[in-house]
Amino acid sequence: MKNRMLLAAVSSLVISLIPGGAVEAATTSPRAIAWAPCPEDTTAECGTLTVPIDWDTPDGATVDLAVARRKAADPDARIGSLVVNPGGPGSSGVDFVVHNSRYFSAELRGRFDVVGFDPRGVGRSHPVVCSAALMGERPHPLLKKQADMDAWVSFNQRLREDCRARTGPLYDHVSSLDVARDVEALRAALGDDKLTYYGVSHGTLIGQAYAERFPGKVRALALDSNFDHSVNTASYLSTTAAQTAGAFDRFVSWCEATASCALHGEDVRAFWKGLLERADRGELHEPGRPDVPLGAYELVDTAFAGLYNPNWAELAEMLAAIDAGDPYPAARAVKDEEVKVSTPVFCQDFHLPVADYTEYTAFLRRQSAPARDMRYSTPALDRIASCLGQPTPIPNPQHRLQVDGTPPILLASSLNDPATGYGWTQSTAEQIGAEARVVTYEGSGHGVYGRNACTIGTIDRYLISQSVPADGVRCPEA
Repeated sequence: MKNRMLLAAVSSLVISLIPGGAVEAATTSPRAIAWAPCPEDTTAECGTLTVPIDWDTPDGATVDLAVARRKAADPDARIGSLVVNPGGPGSSGVDFVVHNSRYFSAELRGRFDVVGFDPRGVGRSHPVVCSAALMGERPHPLLKKQADMDAWVSFNQRLREDCRARTGPLYDHVSSLDVARDVEALRAALGDDKLTYYGVSHGTLIGQAYAERFPGKVRALALDSNFDHSVNTASYLSTTAAQTAGAFDRFVSWCEATASCALHGEDVRAFWKGLLERADRGELHEPGRPDVPLGAYELVDTAFAGLYNPNWAELAEMLAAIDAGDPYPAARAVKDEEVKVSTPVFCQDFHLPVADYTEYTAFLRRQSAPARDMRYSTPALDRIASCLGQPTPIPNPQHRLQVDGTPPILLASSLNDPATGYGWTQSTAEQIGAEARVVTYEGSGHGVYGRNACTIGTIDRYLISQSVPADGVRCPEA
């Protein structure tokens, strides 16, 4: 578990509108990739793909996207390429391929070239960069008065201007829709007639956008832990709150039933409530750092981090250390003069407006019931704050999916995912319609592939043979 006392920044920006759901012609003139051994691991190959910064101006300025692949282990049985995106937003697909050579099963690695890419604005693909000093001025994500909201609007504007100046015109073109169009160019450059894709978390938005824009070029899309791209501000806050609460409930049940849990024998809910009350009174500090106070927001955020994978044992140890004031490994501070910021993506994919502090408090009251013991989802509040004042319209606004003409699309989710809850996958499946196939992992955590033989086998069979029962699959908890 990462000790996340504060979440990374989510900056904002958007200026152009590309209507959702419009089908585009497939790329017909692929740009070749010159492959060479990767410097970090010569068993993988690396290269670059050149694409337009603005797909609506295809003859304009370009950006080079970093790409990596591991060739199919069984060339005679090779189906084609499996393009992967590990989510984030902001995770490196190149690192995923180079450093996680055994993430997928041997069967899948034998049948596909596994291909990852750093999305535009990420990693080796002209990363979005911003001033670390300015990022250090970031206000607290939990707003307590109108002045806090005003401070966020001002900060977000200054951050947009700084990041845009350091990054250049690409900063305005990093939405998941832009990336989906890059994926189509990548498919063509790889020489595949149709796309086989695995995306997790925010990577599911790329797959959803691809299905809308290029339905005739879909071979198989496995979308693991889906975002619902139809939510508004109220539903975004309430669903994320419920997701977090459900994951916390599973942690409580595990701890009560598991003798090795550091809180076993305690009334875990009462213990947690007591910690929150002490945090509200300013009585807690980061473990082993008596000079650094730990507020309720930071306490909830620490719990969220432990629910994510999940890593319940370490979460219980962390909470016990916070209660006792004992040392526990802490996150290192960032000291770079510049920091890479990939999260403008979120504000280009979601417009979640809040008119004023009165409306903000109304939203918080509405989500408090589904949040229960957890009070709120800290990532959700962080993103809401970080997108305040964003220019509109945005490049990839929310809408109900309009998918027509694809083969079956696989959607996977765990029942207790604190980040992208099961309800989001159900909603996405309903929007896709008859071609949606849902794989339910009856356990906890974010990301389904690799949880057990059932989830691995089901997703593998779909990617290899495009087969999955029409009524979906339920996989028991590992």
